[in-house]
Amino acid sequence: MAKFASCAVAIAVSIVLMGCQPTEQQDPKVTINKNPYPSTYQPLVSQSTLITNATVLTGTGKRLNNADVLLVDGKVSAVGVDLVAKDAIEINAQGKWVTPGIIDVHSHLGVYPSPSAESHSDGNEMTSPNTAEVWAEHSVWPQDPGFNRARAGGVTTLQILPGSANLIGGRGVTLKNMPATTMQAMKFPQAPYGLKMACGENPKGLYGKRKQAPMTRMGNMAGYRQAFIDATQYKRAWDKYEADYAKGLNPQAPNRDLTLDTLKGVLDGEIIIHNHCYKAEEMAMMIDLGKEFNYHSGTFHHAIEAYKIADLLSENGNCAAMWPDWWGFKMEAYDTVIENVAIVDSAKNACAIVHSDSSTTIQRLNQEAAKIMYSANTNGFMLTEEHVIGWITSNAAKSLGVADKTGSLQAGKNADVVIWNTNPFSVYAQAEKVFIDGAKVYDRDDEKYQAISDFLLGQE
Repeated sequence: MAKFASCAVAIAVSIVLMGCQPTEQQDPKVTINKNPYPSTYQPLVSQSTLITNATVLTGTGKRLNNADVLLVDGKVSAVGVDLVAKDAIEINAQGKWVTPGIIDVHSHLGVYPSPSAESHSDGNEMTSPNTAEVWAEHSVWPQDPGFNRARAGGVTTLQILPGSANLIGGRGVTLKNMPATTMQAMKFPQAPYGLKMACGENPKGLYGKRKQAPMTRMGNMAGYRQAFIDATQYKRAWDKYEADYAKGLNPQAPNRDLTLDTLKGVLDGEIIIHNHCYKAEEMAMMIDLGKEFNYHSGTFHHAIEAYKIADLLSENGNCAAMWPDWWGFKMEAYDTVIENVAIVDSAKNACAIVHSDSSTTIQRLNQEAAKIMYSANTNGFMLTEEHVIGWITSNAAKSLGVADKTGSLQAGKNADVVIWNTNPFSVYAQAEKVFIDGAKVYDRDDEKYQAISDFLLGQE
């Protein structure tokens, strides 16, 4: 009995001692920094500004005559008639027009800067059909004089994209068009990333010449599908890791992969697709690709044949960013009509956009939109200035995921504003004053507000 008693005591002591041992601690949780190059943008100092007696296009489909716009603390405070503001600078805009700042959803400024030189050509990482790992922001040269010329054309926000050589070309970045010495100082706070993809001739032509996949359009589709199959598996591994960690199971984190990080961001709904795609049947396939892998196919850029599938784009919630009259420069760009943008725009709940893809066209996006309005109206459309301004403001903001912040003159939105000397859709239109977050960043009549790139200082 004593023997059994001593054993019982030993077991009890053992249990007590085990109970006093600390439980196994989990390893620190591994997380992916989704914004390792954060915006350092700071609005310039601004004063309350009251713009009076202007023709105002709000970007929401409204036109107000002899109206006022009040800017306070970097925001649009009010839009209306006979506004009064104590201690505000007043600008009499009698005979002038006021619009939201222009937004270009497709630019390569800074990655294909001017002057054009091989050493500055940083837009296409032509080393693999899938280069989702590269980010355009890592190539942006803020001293590109093109930013200043675009600002003089009323552009306040723009998305910088990689080129279209690859099936998946990398991330784009949305910038405030402010004079700055670093990309981070221009980076639009809280704007989602975009992912550049490309259909058709560019990827199959480049890699086909190298005798590697893809060399056909079916090879293009296979490449997209394989990329998102890999991304789905990667997402599943990270989702499982996070779920197991939350349960206290101390799991081992998956290995990081920069390419799959970006594609996982698409699958998580955090990164927006921007797809260089000309042909109707290819856009339809890219819509189905998004449905196959449960992501939204985003905005189609160039979209020469978008008029053929206007209803499909509308039903699926796709924006289409288009030119007024660029066509015929390669086979996939032949089958368009001058009314392309207007036809897309005519569908219910449509999202039609005019974009540049050009360091010169970006300087006159208002007049590019005007060409479409004129051509369409001579062929039976009834487009108005108050509607068309949305093609380069509010619709563009929607495409970039920043419509809650900019793109229209509404109370609470960022005070990104342009004062034009006349109807902005006139060939004689010039941006006279440009504001970003309520601060004047351009004035046609004041050299203090006409920024010059450091690159050009001292040069004639």
